Amino acid sequence: MAPKGSQRTVNKIVAENRKARYNYEIMDTYEAGLMLTGTEVKALREGRANIAESYASDEGNEIWLINSHLPEYLQANRFNHEPRRRRKLLLSKREISRMRVAINREGMTLVPLKIYFNEKGRAKLELALAKGKKLHDKRETEKERDWNRQKSRLMKSN
Repeated sequence: MAPKGSQRTVNKIVAENRKARYNYEIMDTYEAGLMLTGTEVKALREGRANIAESYASDEGNEIWLINSHLPEYLQANRFNHEPRRRRKLLLSKREISRMRVAINREGMTLVPLKIYFNEKGRAKLELALAKGKKLHDKRETEKERDWNRQKSRLMKSN
């Protein structure tokens, strides 16, 4: 058996919001815990979640994940959860206040990037403070990505 420190742990990504980096300019990222019920955790472990249309909202002194879809766990029958319910995010008071200032003063948005399980097996959400990109910024990102792809092909052929 290998010593405890030598094992390399990899976070298991359950759901990823791929369009977020295209539609938004990411300023800062945070790791938040999720308040989930038992059937939600089991559905996440099956890898069936969608956060593409979801966002985070600041209400009172709390941050909530809204419009994320965790499908029902089939074996739970009547004890199942509501697939699109609002889920509370677990963040420190300092992080919440920092986010509220950025949202209210600087006009930023809270965008979920991915849901994953950390080394301890806890469900975490990577949350980003972001500004929306304009159309010309999106075009510039696309040009840069295409150029990098061409450059790598040219280097590979030599």
